[in-house]
Amino acid sequence: MKKDKKRKMKIMVSACLAGENCKYNGGNNRNEIVLKLMADNEVITVCPEQMGGLPTPRVPSEVRDGLVITKDGRIVDAEFRSGAAKCLQLAKRLQPDLIILQSRSPSCGVKQRYDGTFTGTLVDQAGVTAQLLMENGFRCLDVEDLVTVQRGFKR
Repeated sequence: MKKDKKRKMKIMVSACLAGENCKYNGGNNRNEIVLKLMADNEVITVCPEQMGGLPTPRVPSEVRDGLVITKDGRIVDAEFRSGAAKCLQLAKRLQPDLIILQSRSPSCGVKQRYDGTFTGTLVDQAGVTAQLLMENGFRCLDVEDLVTVQRGFKR
C-alpha cells in the first residue's frame, strides 16, 4: 500500500521571520517556529518595504492619520502602498493557503500596529500590507498567534 503524501501548504511569510536582514534596523525577526513550518511547506518570502523601494536599514515608520511617515517626518506612504500592492499581486498569482506576518509592523501587523506617535503606543488596526491582503480575502496570521498555537500543540 502506498503512503499518502501529505499535501504541502503554500505559505507567504514576512522575510524578516525567515531570518532575512530586511528589518528597518538592518536586522531580522528570525522565528524558529516559522522556520520549522517553512521546512515542510512551499514558501514565498516577502518584505513589503523593500518591495516598495525602501532601503535597509531605514528610518522607522508608523501609520499616522492614514499615512505612513518616518520618525523624522518624511512621508513614505507611496512606498509602503506600492510594496503592499506587489505583495497582493504575488498572492493573487501564487494563491498561498496562509500568510504569516510580523506583529505590530506598519506593513505586516495583522491585529495591531503602532499609532504614529513613535511612543510605543499600539492600536488595534492592521498594517497597510496585512489590511490589503485581508481585504482581498487572504488568510493572514500574526506570527505571535502562530507561536501560541504551537505552544498549544506541545501540551
